[in-house]
Amino acid sequence: MSSSSPFAVRCTLTFGDIYGQILAWMAVIFVSLASGLALMGSSKPLFALVGVGLILVLSLPFLLFAFVTTLLNHIQLEPKSGA
Repeated sequence: MSSSSPFAVRCTLTFGDIYGQILAWMAVIFVSLASGLALMGSSKPLFALVGVGLILVLSLPFLLFAFVTTLLNHIQLEPKSGA
């Protein structure tokens, strides 16, 4: 009994497909670090750490959702040629 599938799984994802997402994530990191450094000079530097952590934690689910949906959109099932 053969367990081979009649379909071949092919991923067509390229770096160019996620390049914009990577740039957006880097922008979020740099903005949060810049705001953290700006708040570090204030009298309460704990706000800076909380702010940076909050920005990163709240943006991570959106980043993961974007990556996963992009990946799933580039997975193709192609029928194998029968012989």
